[in-house]
Amino acid sequence: MPAWFETSNEFIQWSSPFVFLAPFLLSLFWIAGALVFAWYRERREPLDLNEINWPHVNILVPCYNEEETIRETIRLLHELPYPSFDIIAVNDGSSDHTSDALHELVDHYPNLRVIDCLENKGKANALHMAAHASNAEYLVCVDSDAILDPYAIHHLIRHFFHRGERVGAVTGNPRIRNRDTLLSRMQLVEYASIIGSIKRTQRVIGKIMTVSGVVVAFRKKALIDVNLWDRDMITEDIAVSWKLQANFWDIRFEPRALCWMLVPETVKGIWNQRVRWAQGGQEVMFRYWYLMFSWKHRRLWPIYIEQCISTLWSFAWVSVTFYLIMFSDSPQDLLIWLTFTSFALVLLCLIQLFVSIRIDSQYDQIKRYYFWAAWYPIFYWFINAFVVVAAMPKTIKSRLKGGYATWNSPDRGQRKTDS
Repeated sequence: MPAWFETSNEFIQWSSPFVFLAPFLLSLFWIAGALVFAWYRERREPLDLNEINWPHVNILVPCYNEEETIRETIRLLHELPYPSFDIIAVNDGSSDHTSDALHELVDHYPNLRVIDCLENKGKANALHMAAHASNAEYLVCVDSDAILDPYAIHHLIRHFFHRGERVGAVTGNPRIRNRDTLLSRMQLVEYASIIGSIKRTQRVIGKIMTVSGVVVAFRKKALIDVNLWDRDMITEDIAVSWKLQANFWDIRFEPRALCWMLVPETVKGIWNQRVRWAQGGQEVMFRYWYLMFSWKHRRLWPIYIEQCISTLWSFAWVSVTFYLIMFSDSPQDLLIWLTFTSFALVLLCLIQLFVSIRIDSQYDQIKRYYFWAAWYPIFYWFINAFVVVAAMPKTIKSRLKGGYATWNSPDRGQRKTDS
């Protein structure tokens, strides 16, 4: 028997328990963290519009090929009841008519300012330009397909006054607008379960892996302290989260700051989005490994370790599955492996989904979508494993190449916009 085959057998024997236990224990961890956050930190208090003297804010809207959504987004932002704000929209070298649409909107909305960048240099660079043009201490960043809840900005900004001077950012609660297809409904369940639970759990620990780029408020002083966003990182929201926290700025999660957004409704669109997210997480792992050796940054250790475990699990699951497909003694061995791990993970995932949907249902009537949860574990646990593996070469290439991390026109699903 070849030596490589014996080594492979040893690897499979070692990694198989890890492949099962890692997601199982992480799910238990997320369920517990979400319940703790919901019980101790999420009790709904009425918003007092007179509690503070609401400061002037700038809303930053980076745009790339968004001619179909930008008119609706700007109009609804303009109608927000927040007392004092300007909108700064940056066209980042769009190849469609986004620039024309923005310049038409300037004539209708006096609090709108437009910056035209002739070359696509990425979302982070667009935010750089908007930040330099801003005149407010608090910056609210939203995507160009976003619809904010009327009082989302109030909920975000109040953290800067109630939680101390070290609050550098407050991330909101993204919700999904398009809910007509299987893929969009599965993502609806995901945002309530996986993303919502993880953010709540991480906030209980004290640090957050990433703000939600679709809706987040920053203290401008904190951004300047870390030299704004990294323009060479594919996911500017993950990168700036780590920059802030590595420099001891705090990040808060505000579930009442709702933001309605469009999500991809094609397999290709979801694949591209998730590879980008996975690449962003891996780039952070490579850039901030040194924090694991700093006692001052010990509160970041849990989320760094969680990211490493998730990445290792993906490679281990793909390796074990392909090994069994190629070398299992019988089809029954492969079937037992797939059915046992799938059943255990799906069962726990459905429990997590149930808990999370119960928590998030106070903000969004999503209980009726629990049926679609049955499809989601396959999408998240298994497809995501291939996404992580596919993202690794891109991560390594981007670290070697450097330069601006540009973006592509996103898949926004079925768009229903007003002109």
